[in-house]
Amino acid sequence: MYESQEMRDEGTALKPSGRRRKRPARLIAVVTGSLLLVGLILAAGASLAGKASTIRMELETSKQLLTQLKAEIAGDDPEAAIETVNRLKQHTASAREQSAGPLWAAAGIVPWLGPNFQAAGEITASVDDVVRLGAAPLVTEFHSLDWNLVAPKSTGVDLAPLQAAEPKIASAAHAVRASAQRINSIDSSDLVPQLSGPLVELRDQLISTSRSLDAAASAAALLPRMMGSDEPREYLLLIQNNAESRATGGIPGALAVLTIDNGKIGLKAQSSASELGLLAPPLPVPTEQKAIYSGRMGRFIQDVNLTPDFPTTASLAQAMWEKKTSQRVDGVVSIDPVSLSYILGATGPVQVSSPAGPEAGLPVKLTSQNVVATLLSDVYGAIEEPVSQDAYFASVAADIFGALSMGKADPKKLLEAIAQGAQEGRILVWSRDTKEQSLLAPHPLSGYIDGPGISPAQFGVYFNDGTGAKMDYYVTRTAQVVKKCTRDGYQQVTVRIISTNNAPGDAAHSLPPYVTGGGTYGVPAGSVQTNLVAYGPVQANVEVAKVDGQRTNFAPYLHSNRPVGMLSIRLSPGESKTVEFTFGDIVQHTEPNLVVTPTVQPVKEVILPAISEPCG
Repeated sequence: MYESQEMRDEGTALKPSGRRRKRPARLIAVVTGSLLLVGLILAAGASLAGKASTIRMELETSKQLLTQLKAEIAGDDPEAAIETVNRLKQHTASAREQSAGPLWAAAGIVPWLGPNFQAAGEITASVDDVVRLGAAPLVTEFHSLDWNLVAPKSTGVDLAPLQAAEPKIASAAHAVRASAQRINSIDSSDLVPQLSGPLVELRDQLISTSRSLDAAASAAALLPRMMGSDEPREYLLLIQNNAESRATGGIPGALAVLTIDNGKIGLKAQSSASELGLLAPPLPVPTEQKAIYSGRMGRFIQDVNLTPDFPTTASLAQAMWEKKTSQRVDGVVSIDPVSLSYILGATGPVQVSSPAGPEAGLPVKLTSQNVVATLLSDVYGAIEEPVSQDAYFASVAADIFGALSMGKADPKKLLEAIAQGAQEGRILVWSRDTKEQSLLAPHPLSGYIDGPGISPAQFGVYFNDGTGAKMDYYVTRTAQVVKKCTRDGYQQVTVRIISTNNAPGDAAHSLPPYVTGGGTYGVPAGSVQTNLVAYGPVQANVEVAKVDGQRTNFAPYLHSNRPVGMLSIRLSPGESKTVEFTFGDIVQHTEPNLVVTPTVQPVKEVILPAISEPCG
C-alpha cells in the first residue's frame, strides 16, 4: 500500500526519542526563514517608502521649476531659462532613477498597490523624457534664436532660422507626444487619490503641450514653402465681417490676393463680395452640406462659409475666384477685424491712407483698441454707400499688411497675435496642395469639423445671420455644455446658448438702414434673426430642442457622421432667449469640449465652463 509523506512524518514522530529531534530543527528552519522573509519585506517596504518620498519631493521641485521656466521664456530671458532647464533635468532624472530597478518592478506586481508603483514609474519616465528630449532642446533653440531674423521686414521674412529649427521642434514634438500617449494609457481608476489627482493634471498638461508642439512642428515644416521659399505664392484673402455672422465668423465682404515671395508679403487685386456677384451656373456643393445650408454656398461668395467646415468654404471660394478672374490661387487665408486688432497690437497704430474715412469722421489712425468698432460699426454710419464702404475696407487691409511687410511689428508680439487668432478660429488657412493640407488638418488653423484634429467629444455652436444686415455687432452670446445623466452606458449632454440683442430701443430709427436691414428680408428693423446650428460628436443623436424651456421643432441633419440640429430665433432690442439642444447616445467618455463661431466678443466670454446637472 502506498504511504504518503505525511504518514511517514507521523510515523517518525512516534519512534524512539533519538529520532524525534529532527522536528524542532525543521521548525526552527521554517521560522527562521519566515522571519528573514518578513524582514526582507519590511526592509523593502522601508526602501520603497524612501524612494516614494524622494520621488514626490523631486517632482514637486520640478513643478516649481517648470513654472519658473515658463515665466523666463515669456519674459524673454534665455540665459535664465537655460540655467533653469538644466536644474530641471537633474530633478526629473533623479525621480526617474528612484522608480527604476528590480525592487520597484517587483512592487509593481503586488495586488492592489502594484498599479500605483507602475503608474509612478510611467509618470517619472514621461516627465524626464519631456524635459530631456522636449524642453531642453527647445530652450537651447530659444536661447540661440534671434527674433529679429524671423520678423517681417521690407526685404521679406528670413526663413532660414525656421528651416534650421524644424528638426529640433519635430523631435521635441515627437517626445512629448509619446509621453502624452504613455500617460493617457494609464487607468487612473485603480490608483490611490494621492497619485490619481496629479496624474489627471499631468495628462491635461501633456495633451495641451503636445498639441502646441505638434502645431509648431507643422508650422516649421509648412511655413517656408507656404511663404514662397521655393516659388512665389498667391492666396485669396477673405476678410470676414463679424457684424453679419456666418458659421466661421462673418460674411467675406472684402477680398484681396495676398502675395508672398521668399517671405516678402504684399497685397494686390483687391475686390469685394458684391463686386464678385452671382455665380451662374452655381458650383456643386457637397450633398450633406447642401441639405443643411442650401445651394447658396455655390452661388454667392458671401455664403461660402454658411458651413463651419473651412476646407469646404475655402475650396468654394477659390473656385469662385478662378471662375470670375481666371486666376488660380495657391490657397485661401481668412481673417476678421478682431484678429486684425491682435496684429495691430504688434505693429502699433497704422495711418489710414484713404481720405474717405477721416473725411467722414473716422479715425486717422487705426489701433488695436479702435479697429473693431471702426470696421464693424462706425463705418456704416459714416460712409453710406456700400461700394465706398468696400473701398475703405480694402484700403485698411492694405495699410495693415503694408505695415507688416515694412517690418513695423514686434516679432514676438506678432507671433503671439497670430497664435491667438488661430486658436480662436479667427485666422484660418487652406492650401490647394494636398500634402500641405494634410499637415494643416490636425490643427485649429485648418478649420475642419471632422478628422484627426477633432476631439472625440467635441460639440459645436455656430451662428448664421438671418437678418440680411449688420446687426450681429449688437448681439452677445454665451454657450455652455451641460452634462446630464448616464443611462445604459450612454451619456446625455445639453448645449445651452443664451443670446441677447443689445441694440438701442430705437434702433429702427437711430441705426442706418444698411445696419438694420430696414425690414427688407422680413425681419423688423432693429431686430436680429439668427440661425443657430449645433453639432454633437460622432455617433450621437440630437434628441430635443428647447427655446426658453419649451420644447420646439428643429431641423435634424448629419454632417460627416456628426448630428446637427438647427433652429431660428428672432430678438427684438433688449430681448434675450435661451436655446438648448440635447444630445443623447453619446459613447465618448472623454470630457466634452465646445467650439463656437468667433464673434465680436472675446471667445473666452462666449464659452462658459462645462457644468453638470441632475437628471430631469
